[in-house]
Amino acid sequence: MDLGLRGKRVLVTGGSKGIGRACAAALAAEGCIVVIAAREAAALQSAATEIRARHGAQVDCKPIDLSQPGAPEALAAWAGELDILVNNAGAIPGGDLLKVDEATWRRAWDLKVFGYINLTRQVYGRMKDAGRGVVLNIIGAAGEKMDASYVAGSTANAGLMAFTRALGGASHADGIRVLGINPGPVSTDRLTSLYRQRAEARLGEPGRYQELFAGMSFGRPAAPEEIAWAAAFLVSERSAYTSGCILTIDGGAAARSG
Repeated sequence: MDLGLRGKRVLVTGGSKGIGRACAAALAAEGCIVVIAAREAAALQSAATEIRARHGAQVDCKPIDLSQPGAPEALAAWAGELDILVNNAGAIPGGDLLKVDEATWRRAWDLKVFGYINLTRQVYGRMKDAGRGVVLNIIGAAGEKMDASYVAGSTANAGLMAFTRALGGASHADGIRVLGINPGPVSTDRLTSLYRQRAEARLGEPGRYQELFAGMSFGRPAAPEEIAWAAAFLVSERSAYTSGCILTIDGGAAARSG
């Protein structure tokens, strides 16, 4: 299926690895002009080089920390006029209320929660002037199925879900669609880190983290590409009537009781 994305300019944050890198690759494969941003310069340049080589696409990159004051404004100015924004940058640590102190909580939210909101604010204004655009927030299923051992993440994701629905319910008036994806467990370095923490808490040994995969749908985490191709469809004109809603991709976990 041709998604009609050829020539669209898209910014993907957190684009150096995991879901962000997979989204950038999927959109490049569809003919988009892709710009990616992340904090780690070497990993970012590696991702851009690999995506260019594989898809013959135009891919530019900018190392930047979106948790820092002024960074969303700087990134939006550098990226220029965008057709699509994919908010994906975030690294909220696991831990319960007593383990995650205020400084850690605020630092994590400065990147994922306020990073999403502040960058969207900068990009949305330009999209409104143009009368078109799509904002896709990669959020997380922990915002639906709450987890006390990931309390900062569950709370952040629930807030970003509300942000997405509130903005996406009104954005049609500006010709803009705002929507989200809630991935469940995805096979990334981030997942390994979280599950090592959980294995230490539950099993007493972080190296046993793969034992916790047994309870996942289909006995495995999702591949990043399984999120990325859904993202490509949602931001395309094939999904032009979709706004103010969130697609959960978690193998049905959020739909199960208990």
